[in-house]
Amino acid sequence: MLTRKSKPSRRKSKGLSVQVKFVLIGMLLILLSPFYYGYVLKLTSFAWFWIRHPADDKNYRTYESYQIKIPKKYTIHGIDVSYYQGKIDWTKVKAMNEDGVKVSFAFIKATEGLLNVDPYFQRNWREAPKVGIKVGAYHFFRPKKSGRWQANFFLQTISIEKGDLPPVVDVESLDGVSPEKMRKELNAFVIQIEQKTKVKPVIYSGLKFYQDHLAPYYKDYPFWVAHYHQPKLKLESKAWKFWQHSDKARINGINHNVDFNAFNGDSLQFKRLLIP
Repeated sequence: MLTRKSKPSRRKSKGLSVQVKFVLIGMLLILLSPFYYGYVLKLTSFAWFWIRHPADDKNYRTYESYQIKIPKKYTIHGIDVSYYQGKIDWTKVKAMNEDGVKVSFAFIKATEGLLNVDPYFQRNWREAPKVGIKVGAYHFFRPKKSGRWQANFFLQTISIEKGDLPPVVDVESLDGVSPEKMRKELNAFVIQIEQKTKVKPVIYSGLKFYQDHLAPYYKDYPFWVAHYHQPKLKLESKAWKFWQHSDKARINGINHNVDFNAFNGDSLQFKRLLIP
């Protein structure tokens, strides 16, 4: 019996089609074109601007001796310290100066909660003013504890004098209580401090915590904000007095990283803030 032969199958070509070859040649010509490189460079530069921003902001200069970038707009700078920095040589701290940037003030941790006194507080409180650095004491606030008792404990530990910075309450977390409970105890703290010292305490907190839990309730109090490694602080200028803009500064006379701060104002405004 005769059988119908099947049609031979078409073999796939191993070569590239003419159309594909033309496309590849066209792409190669584009890649070799100087116009292409100019376009790519423009796009790369544009993208790199966003990648590097804000590090290369013209108002955010690197200071080699401090090993950090510092916003250039501010003229009065300071640090805050606790037991973490260990024994500090305040003479070396005072002598450090790079292009006019120097340590003019220091916030010093005194107490925390109801029982903890910073082991280096008395030494720092005594030695920093000897070299001409303005000082302010701060209390690390615990929302679960009585605000009034914490204020009394803080005041029993510190000794405020004329020319010092106002006392500071450092509130950074809820410690498991509601925002309302935290504010109730914080209110008790600041009221007690005001009544005993006749000075409004400075309130310290991180930017987000401040915005979420404090901003609408404490507008009459000077605010010290922590917001790191940025050329600008995105708050109204009248809303804050101090900006903790870095936690990685290196300071002569201190063997560990230290927070670096800027004061929002000139020398006259700084002087007006001091205890009369």
